[in-house]
Amino acid sequence: MENLNHPIERKDFEALIHAIGFEIEHAQVKLIVAANAQMLFHYWKLGNFILYHQKRLGWGGKVISQISKAIKIYYPEKKGYSARNLAYMCQFARIFSLEVLQKMLSCDVELKSPTIDKVQSVTMTLDRFQFVQEVPAQIQVPTNQDNKIMQELPAQIKEINRTISLMLQTPIDEIENIFVNSPIAKINWASHLILLDSSQPLGAQYWYMKQSVENGWSSNVLKMQIESNLFKRQIETQKVNNFTNTLPAPQSDLANYLLKDPYIFDVAGTKELADEKDIEKQLVEHVTKYLLEMGNGFAFVAKQKHFKVGDSDFYADLILYSIKLHAYIVAELKATPFKPEYAGQLNFYINIVDDQLRGKNDNKTIGLLLCKGKDEVVAQYALTGYAQPIGVSDYQLSKAIPENLKSALPSIEEVEQELSQLLDS
Repeated sequence: MENLNHPIERKDFEALIHAIGFEIEHAQVKLIVAANAQMLFHYWKLGNFILYHQKRLGWGGKVISQISKAIKIYYPEKKGYSARNLAYMCQFARIFSLEVLQKMLSCDVELKSPTIDKVQSVTMTLDRFQFVQEVPAQIQVPTNQDNKIMQELPAQIKEINRTISLMLQTPIDEIENIFVNSPIAKINWASHLILLDSSQPLGAQYWYMKQSVENGWSSNVLKMQIESNLFKRQIETQKVNNFTNTLPAPQSDLANYLLKDPYIFDVAGTKELADEKDIEKQLVEHVTKYLLEMGNGFAFVAKQKHFKVGDSDFYADLILYSIKLHAYIVAELKATPFKPEYAGQLNFYINIVDDQLRGKNDNKTIGLLLCKGKDEVVAQYALTGYAQPIGVSDYQLSKAIPENLKSALPSIEEVEQELSQLLDS
């Protein structure tokens, strides 16, 4: 260590330490992820085990409460086994059968390059798959003909892994491998509880899981996205754009997939401990607070971006950059319903951005008109003939403001008036 005063050796030593530190942090993340997957697998096995005995022995739902009480008596130090949580484990196992997990893995392969059509196809397939299955269809209760299984599965068996393997007729290692590689092992239990409590069909639940992993959503963000009906706004809505005619196939599909209609801007922001003045400021300036709603991979570039064209000055409302699309996004916000002339103004800004900002490795700049309502037929006609890619979506201002602050805040109508003045200035 006495030679570490030599600059080259010290530099090498510090690089070594940084590399070790990175490996430690990386290992910790992997351990956390692995621990989460194992906990979920444990819950899934318990749910299957309880469902198996309910069907085999004809037990009713009240047995879950008795199991919970017994666990508290025999294992008082173990937490997380309330009757409510055990019921969730059974629901978890019932919905996400081994067959469903295998189907999800095949869906993952299909959605490596997601498009609206692909998502709709796989989610509809999962929905149909869910309806076909009986409640505990994955559980094969031994019959008189299953002599071999009956011999291997005595009534007093204690090994849950052995029971699960026998009732699913699949080696436990193979079951575990399918489980830990499926989307359900990649989000936490709190997020699963939100999905289980939702009325979302299986296909939508699968999509929300994928989005949670891709975008790094917390369980609270997941809940907010479900409550705002993100799946419908991004996947099911018939969107208005000219991407097919103005962008090459891979990019046009992805651009259409990323577009939402309507967009919902949370005017109250995401700060939990904001005072009245701070929230009022966010309400007036909320147009720059919507990257979460835009989705993962959007970077903020500028607001009211100034461009000098000839002897005139122009200001584009918002400019973003999409990492996934490798393209600039010019967003124009209007406090009024869509008008055909808005498309012409946005097309003008796209041309400027293409000329002044777009680099040689960037794809075509995309325009996004956000209006307070639109006639879809009028909007689609208005986009016909433009060579630049333009999408038109509604936007809504979220009214989810704490009750105790409502009296101190301007109304939504007042905010929209401020927004109109801001955009017209």
